[in-house]
Amino acid sequence: VRLVESGGGLVQPGGSLRLSCAASGINFSRYTMSWYRQAPGKQRELVATISSGGETNYAEAVKGRFTISRDNAKNTVYLQMNSLKPEDTAIYYCNALLQSGFGRADYWGQGTQVTVSS
Repeated sequence: VRLVESGGGLVQPGGSLRLSCAASGINFSRYTMSWYRQAPGKQRELVATISSGGETNYAEAVKGRFTISRDNAKNTVYLQMNSLKPEDTAIYYCNALLQSGFGRADYWGQGTQVTVSS
């Protein structure tokens, strides 16, 4: 199983980035996909989630600015980030989660750095 994030980088406040997470080795369409982030000295926090059925949820801090989406044909989940703020600076991680009667499958990517600074 591999989750590979891309799209991070340095952006000025007010700018935009789109993160991608390409998954392999899993039945992607069945998984709930999420983006988490971890800033220096802080705990990892949930940013956004999209269920297998396409239902989305967002942390209050990013509502109205970030959009999570998925393309099951490409086994890829995206995070469109607009109106970025310095406090969005963090390593962003992709997560794939499947809970069923057979147990729990939980996978993480290696992370991609997002830095918002002028």
